Amino acid sequence: MDVQIGHEKTLTGLMPVLAGVDLVYGLGMIDMGMAISYEQFLMDAEFVRMFKRTEKEVAVDADALALEVIEAVGPAGNYLSQKHTLRHMRDEISTTELIDRRMRESWEKDGAKDMPQRAREKAKKILAEHRAEPLSPAVLQKFAEIMEREEKELCR
Repeated sequence: MDVQIGHEKTLTGLMPVLAGVDLVYGLGMIDMGMAISYEQFLMDAEFVRMFKRTEKEVAVDADALALEVIEAVGPAGNYLSQKHTLRHMRDEISTTELIDRRMRESWEKDGAKDMPQRAREKAKKILAEHRAEPLSPAVLQKFAEIMEREEKELCR
């Protein structure tokens, strides 16, 4: 996992999303799809969250106050100082778990971990702590019915 794979994953994931696809596949795949990496899966999931965020519409025309602010502040004004911006910015900001957006000094002080290192730590934590909820009896029964039906089909 290096800068090249991050760049390739971004291009091969973002372009289809911008073109309107409903499904991004291949999360976690490395080595031309011959292997899966937990770290890469988590990084890819973060990329996809960001890609899908680009599809979110920003409805300015539905907010009369926003139009008033745009008119009052103008094209070269400071929107960050506006109460309207503060009220709505958290709905529009893109948040990340693995991409570290801190200043370099803070990042270095905390060990200068790169994205794959942070993903590896998260993957290990998930593997150590996650406990899957047991399937309900109804779901288990449905699986049993499907298996029985398919076994009969295969044994014909």
